[in-house]
Amino acid sequence: MNITSGKMKTALKCVIYGPEGIGKSTFAAQFPDPVFIDTEGSTKHMDVRRFDKPSSWEMLKQEVEYVIRTPNVCKTLVIDTFDWAEQLCISALCSKHGKSGIEDFGYGNGYVYEKEDIARFLGQLDRVIDAGIHVVLTAHAHTRKFSQPDEVEEYDRYEMKLGKKTGSQISPLLKEWADLLLFANYETYTTVVDPNAKTKKYKAQGGKRVMYATHHPCWDAKNRFGLPDKLPFNFAEIAHLFDVPAPTAKTVEHADFTEILDEDEPAPSAPTAAGSATDGIPKPLADLMHESDVTEEEVRKVVAERGYFPADTPISNYPEDFIHGWLLTYWQQVVTFIKENIRK
Repeated sequence: MNITSGKMKTALKCVIYGPEGIGKSTFAAQFPDPVFIDTEGSTKHMDVRRFDKPSSWEMLKQEVEYVIRTPNVCKTLVIDTFDWAEQLCISALCSKHGKSGIEDFGYGNGYVYEKEDIARFLGQLDRVIDAGIHVVLTAHAHTRKFSQPDEVEEYDRYEMKLGKKTGSQISPLLKEWADLLLFANYETYTTVVDPNAKTKKYKAQGGKRVMYATHHPCWDAKNRFGLPDKLPFNFAEIAHLFDVPAPTAKTVEHADFTEILDEDEPAPSAPTAAGSATDGIPKPLADLMHESDVTEEEVRKVVAERGYFPADTPISNYPEDFIHGWLLTYWQQVVTFIKENIRK
Protein backbone atom coordinates (compact mmCIF):
# COMPACT_ATOMS: atom_id res chain seq x y z
CA MET A 1 0.00 0.00 0.00
CA ASN A 2 1.28 3.47 -0.92
CA ILE A 3 -0.03 6.42 1.09
CA THR A 4 0.72 9.97 -0.03
CA SER A 5 -0.05 13.30 1.58
CA GLY A 6 -0.31 16.90 0.51
CA LYS A 7 -1.62 18.44 -2.67
CA MET A 8 -1.14 16.64 -5.98
CA LYS A 9 -0.60 18.79 -9.05
CA THR A 10 -2.43 17.51 -12.12
CA ALA A 11 -3.91 18.88 -15.32
CA LEU A 12 -7.35 20.42 -14.83
CA LYS A 13 -10.79 19.41 -16.11
CA CYS A 14 -12.82 22.53 -16.97
CA VAL A 15 -16.39 23.03 -18.15
CA ILE A 16 -17.46 26.50 -19.31
CA TYR A 17 -21.06 27.20 -20.30
CA GLY A 18 -23.10 30.28 -21.06
CA PRO A 19 -25.40 31.90 -23.63
CA GLU A 20 -24.41 32.09 -27.28
CA GLY A 21 -22.10 34.97 -28.15
CA ILE A 22 -20.73 35.44 -24.63
CA GLY A 23 -17.19 34.55 -25.79
CA LYS A 24 -16.68 30.96 -24.61
CA SER A 25 -14.46 30.04 -27.56
CA THR A 26 -12.36 33.19 -27.20
CA PHE A 27 -11.98 32.50 -23.48
CA ALA A 28 -10.95 28.87 -24.10
CA ALA A 29 -8.38 30.02 -26.69
CA GLN A 30 -6.44 31.75 -23.88
CA PHE A 31 -5.71 28.50 -22.03
CA PRO A 32 -2.11 27.24 -22.29
CA ASP A 33 -1.19 26.12 -25.84
CA PRO A 34 -4.69 24.96 -26.86
CA VAL A 35 -5.82 22.85 -29.76
CA PHE A 36 -9.54 22.76 -30.62
CA ILE A 37 -11.89 19.99 -31.62
CA ASP A 38 -14.44 22.35 -33.11
CA THR A 39 -17.68 20.38 -33.30
CA GLU A 40 -19.79 23.30 -34.55
CA GLY A 41 -17.35 25.36 -36.63
CA SER A 42 -17.33 28.34 -34.27
CA THR A 43 -13.57 28.97 -34.51
CA LYS A 44 -13.41 29.67 -38.25
CA HIS A 45 -12.60 33.33 -37.66
CA MET A 46 -10.19 32.72 -34.79
CA ASP A 47 -6.42 32.32 -35.04
CA VAL A 48 -6.24 28.95 -33.26
CA ARG A 49 -5.03 25.43 -33.98
CA ARG A 50 -7.80 22.94 -34.61
CA PHE A 51 -8.50 19.40 -35.77
CA ASP A 52 -10.81 18.80 -38.71
CA LYS A 53 -14.42 19.19 -37.68
CA PRO A 54 -15.51 15.70 -36.58
CA SER A 55 -18.27 14.31 -38.76
CA SER A 56 -18.95 11.36 -36.46
CA TRP A 57 -18.67 10.25 -32.84
CA GLU A 58 -15.93 7.82 -33.83
CA MET A 59 -13.92 10.58 -35.51
CA LEU A 60 -14.20 12.71 -32.37
CA LYS A 61 -12.89 9.86 -30.22
CA GLN A 62 -10.04 9.23 -32.68
CA GLU A 63 -8.95 12.88 -32.43
CA VAL A 64 -8.94 12.61 -28.64
CA GLU A 65 -6.96 9.38 -28.89
CA TYR A 66 -4.38 11.14 -31.08
CA VAL A 67 -3.83 13.73 -28.34
CA ILE A 68 -3.31 10.91 -25.80
CA ARG A 69 -0.74 9.21 -28.05
CA THR A 70 0.96 12.51 -28.95
CA PRO A 71 0.94 14.50 -25.69
CA ASN A 72 3.36 17.14 -27.01
CA VAL A 73 0.77 18.32 -29.55
CA CYS A 74 -0.77 20.74 -27.03
CA LYS A 75 -1.12 21.66 -23.37
CA THR A 76 -4.90 22.12 -23.49
CA LEU A 77 -7.51 20.17 -25.44
CA VAL A 78 -10.70 22.16 -26.07
CA ILE A 79 -13.93 20.50 -27.22
CA ASP A 80 -16.13 23.33 -28.46
CA THR A 81 -19.03 22.65 -27.87
CA PHE A 82 -20.10 19.57 -25.93
CA ASP A 83 -23.80 19.89 -26.81
CA TRP A 84 -22.86 19.41 -30.47
CA ALA A 85 -20.62 16.50 -29.48
CA GLU A 86 -23.64 14.98 -27.76
CA GLN A 87 -25.53 15.02 -31.07
CA LEU A 88 -22.70 13.02 -32.67
CA CYS A 89 -23.04 10.47 -29.87
CA ILE A 90 -26.81 10.19 -30.36
CA SER A 91 -26.42 9.83 -34.14
CA ALA A 92 -23.88 7.03 -33.65
CA LEU A 93 -26.18 5.18 -31.25
CA CYS A 94 -29.17 5.43 -33.58
CA SER A 95 -27.10 4.23 -36.55
CA LYS A 96 -25.67 1.31 -34.58
CA HIS A 97 -29.10 0.08 -33.46
CA GLY A 98 -30.98 0.96 -36.65
CA LYS A 99 -33.14 3.63 -35.03
CA SER A 100 -34.31 6.87 -36.60
CA GLY A 101 -34.21 8.73 -33.27
CA ILE A 102 -33.27 8.17 -29.65
CA GLU A 103 -36.94 8.02 -28.66
CA ASP A 104 -37.36 4.90 -30.81
CA PHE A 105 -35.45 2.74 -28.33
CA GLY A 106 -38.43 2.71 -25.98
CA TYR A 107 -38.59 2.71 -22.19
CA GLY A 108 -35.85 5.35 -22.07
CA ASN A 109 -33.20 2.81 -23.09
CA GLY A 110 -31.69 5.19 -25.65
CA TYR A 111 -30.90 7.71 -22.94
CA VAL A 112 -29.31 5.00 -20.80
CA TYR A 113 -27.10 3.92 -23.71
CA GLU A 114 -26.10 7.52 -24.33
CA LYS A 115 -25.23 8.10 -20.68
CA GLU A 116 -22.99 5.03 -20.78
CA ASP A 117 -21.27 6.22 -23.97
CA ILE A 118 -20.71 9.72 -22.55
CA ALA A 119 -19.32 8.22 -19.32
CA ARG A 120 -16.84 6.16 -21.35
CA PHE A 121 -15.88 9.26 -23.32
CA LEU A 122 -15.20 11.19 -20.10
CA GLY A 123 -13.02 8.26 -19.09
CA GLN A 124 -11.09 8.75 -22.33
CA LEU A 125 -10.69 12.45 -21.45
CA ASP A 126 -9.31 11.36 -18.07
CA ARG A 127 -6.50 9.70 -20.00
CA VAL A 128 -5.81 13.10 -21.59
CA ILE A 129 -5.57 14.51 -18.06
CA ASP A 130 -3.22 11.67 -17.06
CA ALA A 131 -1.00 12.71 -19.97
CA GLY A 132 -0.64 16.13 -18.32
CA ILE A 133 -2.96 17.98 -20.73
CA HIS A 134 -5.76 20.25 -19.52
CA VAL A 135 -9.23 19.58 -20.93
CA VAL A 136 -11.81 22.31 -21.56
CA LEU A 137 -15.40 21.54 -22.55
CA THR A 138 -17.66 24.40 -23.60
CA ALA A 139 -21.44 24.27 -23.77
CA HIS A 140 -24.37 26.55 -24.45
CA ALA A 141 -26.80 27.49 -21.72
CA HIS A 142 -30.57 27.82 -21.68
CA THR A 143 -33.20 28.49 -19.04
CA ARG A 144 -35.88 26.14 -17.81
CA LYS A 145 -38.45 26.06 -15.06
CA PHE A 146 -37.22 24.47 -11.86
CA SER A 147 -38.95 23.64 -8.59
CA GLN A 148 -37.30 22.83 -5.28
CA PRO A 149 -38.65 19.75 -3.48
CA ASP A 150 -39.53 21.89 -0.44
CA GLU A 151 -40.94 24.87 -2.35
CA VAL A 152 -44.26 25.39 -4.12
CA GLU A 153 -43.29 28.05 -6.68
CA GLU A 154 -41.19 27.35 -9.75
CA TYR A 155 -38.41 29.64 -10.92
CA ASP A 156 -36.11 29.94 -13.94
CA ARG A 157 -32.57 28.67 -13.76
CA TYR A 158 -29.72 28.31 -16.27
CA GLU A 159 -28.61 24.84 -17.31
CA MET A 160 -26.35 23.34 -19.92
CA LYS A 161 -28.16 23.10 -23.24
CA LEU A 162 -28.06 19.36 -23.69
CA GLY A 163 -30.84 17.14 -25.02
CA LYS A 164 -34.29 17.79 -23.55
CA LYS A 165 -34.39 14.48 -21.74
CA THR A 166 -30.69 13.61 -21.79
CA GLY A 167 -29.73 16.85 -20.03
CA SER A 168 -30.98 15.49 -16.73
CA GLN A 169 -28.55 12.58 -17.12
CA ILE A 170 -25.60 14.09 -19.01
CA SER A 171 -25.29 17.41 -17.17
CA PRO A 172 -24.66 15.73 -13.78
CA LEU A 173 -21.89 13.64 -15.37
CA LEU A 174 -20.10 16.75 -16.64
CA LYS A 175 -20.58 18.64 -13.38
CA GLU A 176 -19.21 15.77 -11.30
CA TRP A 177 -16.32 15.23 -13.71
CA ALA A 178 -15.13 18.86 -13.74
CA ASP A 179 -12.61 20.41 -11.37
CA LEU A 180 -13.73 23.84 -12.53
CA LEU A 181 -17.31 24.55 -13.63
CA LEU A 182 -17.81 28.16 -14.75
CA PHE A 183 -21.05 29.82 -15.78
CA ALA A 184 -20.54 32.91 -17.98
CA ASN A 185 -23.27 35.50 -18.44
CA TYR A 186 -24.01 39.18 -18.98
CA GLU A 187 -24.40 41.06 -15.70
CA THR A 188 -27.43 43.33 -15.75
CA TYR A 189 -29.16 45.64 -13.32
CA THR A 190 -32.29 47.77 -13.51
CA THR A 191 -32.70 51.53 -13.36
CA VAL A 192 -35.78 53.72 -13.04
CA VAL A 193 -36.92 55.12 -16.41
CA ASP A 194 -38.55 58.22 -14.92
CA PRO A 195 -37.82 58.92 -11.23
CA ASN A 196 -40.63 61.50 -11.13
CA ALA A 197 -43.36 59.20 -12.45
CA LYS A 198 -46.03 58.02 -10.04
CA THR A 199 -45.71 54.47 -11.30
CA LYS A 200 -42.09 53.40 -11.40
CA LYS A 201 -40.95 51.72 -14.60
CA TYR A 202 -37.62 49.97 -14.87
CA LYS A 203 -35.33 48.99 -17.72
CA ALA A 204 -32.41 46.59 -17.79
CA GLN A 205 -28.93 48.05 -18.09
CA GLY A 206 -25.40 46.75 -18.17
CA GLY A 207 -23.93 44.05 -20.37
CA LYS A 208 -20.67 43.45 -18.53
CA ARG A 209 -19.42 39.89 -19.03
CA VAL A 210 -18.84 37.98 -15.82
CA MET A 211 -18.35 34.37 -14.76
CA TYR A 212 -19.62 32.60 -11.68
CA ALA A 213 -17.48 30.00 -9.91
CA THR A 214 -19.79 28.85 -7.08
CA HIS A 215 -23.29 27.40 -6.92
CA HIS A 216 -26.36 29.63 -7.01
CA PRO A 217 -30.05 28.66 -7.00
CA CYS A 218 -30.25 29.98 -10.59
CA TRP A 219 -27.19 28.20 -12.01
CA ASP A 220 -24.61 25.51 -11.32
CA ALA A 221 -20.94 26.37 -10.83
CA LYS A 222 -18.12 25.05 -8.70
CA ASN A 223 -14.39 25.23 -8.17
CA ARG A 224 -11.86 23.54 -5.93
CA PHE A 225 -9.48 26.46 -5.71
CA GLY A 226 -11.16 29.03 -3.47
CA LEU A 227 -12.20 31.34 -6.32
CA PRO A 228 -14.68 34.13 -5.51
CA ASP A 229 -18.36 33.72 -6.36
CA LYS A 230 -18.14 36.16 -9.29
CA LEU A 231 -15.24 37.31 -11.47
CA PRO A 232 -14.81 39.28 -14.72
CA PHE A 233 -15.04 36.93 -17.71
CA ASN A 234 -11.33 37.16 -18.40
CA PHE A 235 -8.77 34.35 -18.42
CA ALA A 236 -6.41 36.52 -16.38
CA GLU A 237 -8.67 35.83 -13.38
CA ILE A 238 -7.84 32.11 -13.41
CA ALA A 239 -4.43 32.11 -15.13
CA HIS A 240 -2.69 31.36 -11.81
CA LEU A 241 -4.39 27.95 -11.69
CA PHE A 242 -2.41 26.93 -14.78
CA ASP A 243 0.96 28.38 -13.75
CA VAL A 244 0.90 30.87 -16.59
CA PRO A 245 1.22 34.65 -16.26
CA ALA A 246 -1.88 36.72 -16.84
CA PRO A 247 -2.09 37.83 -20.50
CA THR A 248 -0.30 41.11 -21.19
CA ALA A 249 -2.71 41.97 -23.97
CA LYS A 250 -6.13 42.42 -22.41
CA THR A 251 -9.48 42.52 -24.08
CA VAL A 252 -11.78 45.09 -22.55
CA GLU A 253 -15.31 44.12 -23.47
CA HIS A 254 -18.65 45.74 -22.82
CA ALA A 255 -22.00 45.94 -24.52
CA ASP A 256 -21.02 49.37 -25.83
CA PHE A 257 -17.22 49.36 -26.01
CA THR A 258 -14.70 46.75 -27.16
CA GLU A 259 -11.04 47.58 -27.32
CA ILE A 260 -7.85 45.54 -27.50
CA LEU A 261 -5.13 46.99 -25.31
CA ASP A 262 -1.61 46.22 -26.43
CA GLU A 263 1.14 45.38 -24.00
CA ASP A 264 2.56 48.89 -24.12
CA GLU A 265 -0.77 50.55 -23.44
CA PRO A 266 -2.01 50.99 -19.89
CA ALA A 267 -4.79 48.62 -18.88
CA PRO A 268 -7.87 50.03 -17.18
CA SER A 269 -7.32 50.70 -13.53
CA ALA A 270 -9.00 48.44 -11.03
CA PRO A 271 -11.85 50.02 -9.11
CA THR A 272 -10.51 52.33 -6.44
CA ALA A 273 -12.24 53.06 -3.18
CA ALA A 274 -13.91 56.42 -3.37
CA GLY A 275 -12.18 59.16 -1.52
CA SER A 276 -13.56 62.57 -0.78
CA ALA A 277 -16.20 63.76 -3.25
CA THR A 278 -16.34 66.89 -5.37
CA ASP A 279 -19.95 68.07 -5.75
CA GLY A 280 -21.02 64.55 -4.89
CA ILE A 281 -18.69 63.02 -7.53
CA PRO A 282 -16.37 60.31 -6.11
CA LYS A 283 -12.78 61.56 -5.99
CA PRO A 284 -11.30 58.97 -8.43
CA LEU A 285 -13.80 60.05 -11.08
CA ALA A 286 -13.46 63.75 -10.24
CA ASP A 287 -9.66 63.48 -10.64
CA LEU A 288 -10.04 61.84 -14.06
CA MET A 289 -12.53 64.48 -15.17
CA HIS A 290 -10.15 67.25 -14.13
CA GLU A 291 -7.16 65.56 -15.78
CA SER A 292 -9.09 65.02 -19.03
CA ASP A 293 -10.75 68.44 -18.92
CA VAL A 294 -14.21 66.84 -19.06
CA THR A 295 -17.30 68.41 -17.54
CA GLU A 296 -20.07 66.69 -15.62
CA GLU A 297 -22.53 67.66 -18.34
CA GLU A 298 -20.42 65.86 -20.97
CA VAL A 299 -20.20 62.73 -18.84
CA ARG A 300 -23.95 62.76 -18.30
CA LYS A 301 -24.51 63.06 -22.06
CA VAL A 302 -22.36 59.99 -22.73
CA VAL A 303 -24.21 58.02 -20.06
CA ALA A 304 -27.54 59.10 -21.53
CA GLU A 305 -26.39 58.24 -25.08
CA ARG A 306 -25.63 54.73 -23.88
CA GLY A 307 -29.08 54.51 -22.30
CA TYR A 308 -28.02 54.10 -18.68
CA PHE A 309 -29.50 57.18 -17.01
CA PRO A 310 -31.34 60.32 -18.23
CA ALA A 311 -29.04 63.22 -19.09
CA ASP A 312 -30.38 65.30 -16.18
CA THR A 313 -29.42 62.64 -13.59
CA PRO A 314 -26.57 64.05 -11.45
CA ILE A 315 -23.44 61.92 -11.26
CA SER A 316 -23.87 61.94 -7.48
CA ASN A 317 -27.01 59.83 -8.03
CA TYR A 318 -25.21 57.15 -10.06
CA PRO A 319 -24.84 53.80 -8.24
CA GLU A 320 -21.34 53.19 -6.93
CA ASP A 321 -21.00 49.93 -8.84
CA PHE A 322 -21.85 51.74 -12.10
CA ILE A 323 -19.20 54.41 -11.46
CA HIS A 324 -16.47 51.92 -10.57
CA GLY A 325 -17.56 49.10 -12.88
CA TRP A 326 -18.23 51.21 -15.99
CA LEU A 327 -17.19 54.87 -15.90
CA LEU A 328 -13.77 54.31 -14.33
CA THR A 329 -13.07 51.10 -16.25
CA TYR A 330 -13.95 52.57 -19.65
CA TRP A 331 -12.84 56.14 -19.01
CA GLN A 332 -10.57 56.40 -22.06
CA GLN A 333 -13.41 55.28 -24.31
CA VAL A 334 -15.74 57.78 -22.62
CA VAL A 335 -13.27 60.62 -23.27
CA THR A 336 -12.83 59.53 -26.90
CA PHE A 337 -16.59 59.47 -27.39
CA ILE A 338 -16.90 62.98 -25.91
CA LYS A 339 -14.22 64.36 -28.23
CA GLU A 340 -15.55 62.65 -31.35
CA ASN A 341 -19.29 63.05 -30.78
CA ILE A 342 -20.30 65.38 -27.96
CA ARG A 343 -18.00 68.28 -28.83
CA LYS A 344 -18.68 68.24 -32.55
